[in-house]
Amino acid sequence: MREKLYDKFLFNFLASDRDNAAAVMEAGSGYVVPGIVSDKFDSIETAAEKVAELKSVTDMVSIGLGGGGNTANWKKVLDIAVASNPGHINQPFETATYAKGYVDGKGIPKQLVNALVQPTGEVGKIKLANSSKILLVEDFIEVAVSLGIESIKMMPVKGTQHLEELIYLTQIAAAKGIRGVEPAGGIDASNIKEIINGVKDIDIAFFMPHIFGSTIDKLTGKTIPSKVREIISEVEDLS
Repeated sequence: MREKLYDKFLFNFLASDRDNAAAVMEAGSGYVVPGIVSDKFDSIETAAEKVAELKSVTDMVSIGLGGGGNTANWKKVLDIAVASNPGHINQPFETATYAKGYVDGKGIPKQLVNALVQPTGEVGKIKLANSSKILLVEDFIEVAVSLGIESIKMMPVKGTQHLEELIYLTQIAAAKGIRGVEPAGGIDASNIKEIINGVKDIDIAFFMPHIFGSTIDKLTGKTIPSKVREIISEVEDLS
């Protein structure tokens, strides 16, 4: 994985094309993993072509589920990954282990597969994305580790509404050997510093906020580099 801010933080922004990806990465001082979302593409082929285009300027592309974390898109993400070797794949918890084995079996190695769960409004508990099942964070992380899951995605965190839950999840994940935590939903320049400050002292390999809506030009569909710069500037000096 690429160089990280404070050896911990990465930021996932969408990129509409090669030039947009390059501009976003420059605005983000290189601490950026550009991404696409599967629901924006009519075919696996066009999505794979877009990944190849972005990979001309970056070594890793994130393929998101799309539709606000629509778990029904899990297989489409896998098919795009097999066709394009992106490096980072978003999945619901229930399919994350299968996804890792699937891409490995197709000869697409070294894919970082996250596992999506939802906050519950109660610190110490999470909800599975595909059901109403609520689990204690400790029990969930124990299962995730046993399954070889490397990264947990929590969505929607609604900015800082679920921050204490996110911090607790990150603490337990780090203590049990999970490599990364990836929050998404409502994150922008107004709250990114509070989020980053909340986890900065936790010894985890990476923490990667997914920041989409607040940075995208609604007319062009491109991520706005100045918005990216604003967000990164907020956290480049945490002293």
